[in-house]
Parts: sequence; structure tokens; C-alpha cells
Amino acid sequence: MSLDKILSISGKPGLYKIITQTRGGFVAESLIDKRKITVNIHNNISVLSEIAVYTLSEELPLKDVLKKVKDKENAQPTSISHKDSKDTLEEYFFEVLPDYDEDRVYPSDIKKIIQWYNLLQKHDMLDALEDLEEVASEEEE
Repeated sequence: MSLDKILSISGKPGLYKIITQTRGGFVAESLIDKRKITVNIHNNISVLSEIAVYTLSEELPLKDVLKKVKDKENAQPTSISHKDSKDTLEEYFFEVLPDYDEDRVYPSDIKKIIQWYNLLQKHDMLDALEDLEEVASEEEE
């Protein structure tokens, strides 16, 4: 499943995967408790594939940031929790992405990224981070 089908909904915890599209929005399923909810177009929704993280030189797509976390953790859950202290979170994120813009990436953003990574890892959805080209070239070999 690609990150195009994974949502973050403002005011709701965790991540949601799109089950089906309706006339006025979506039916989505929580990755935390598997409950289905109806999301209308008036909700503040972010699709993970459209989120980027500020670095000193560019905006790096969330997919690439999550890949860096995956590489650091060898596709295992993170060594820290999203509930750790601000300093611990920033230190960890600096190891993952040394050139992130500390003025525009807040500790709350880092918490979300770590929580999202752990949710995706728990549900074996980290394959969505692989580029289609990489997967195709690996299949050819």
C-alpha cells in the first residue's frame, strides 16, 4: 500500500488508511484500533505522500525521511518513543536528518514522524516507502 492511501486527520490520533471514497469524502480505518470512520471534505486531512520536512537546503518528502528512520533502525521500531523529552527527540532526529531546519521543524512534528513510523512498522506498511523503480529493478535481477 502506498502513502497515497494513508491519512493523518487533524484532531484524531494516529493514522488512517482509505477504505473507499464516498460522494462527500472517504471511509477510513484507524491503524490504531481498526475502527472505521467517515471523513468528509471539511475535515483537515493530510495525505502522507504530500507531506515534506524542511531541511536547510530543500523540502524533503516524508517518504524519504521515513526511509532514513527505517535504515537507521533496520526496519525495526524506533529506539525512542514519541513520548520522550524534547531534547531526546531532537537529538534522535538530528541523527536521522542532520540538516533538518530546527527553526521550522518543531518537536511536535518530530513526535508525529516517530509515531507514524512506528505505526507503519507495526502494520508492515514500510514497503510503501520503496520507490516503484527500485522494486522493479530488484525484481528484474
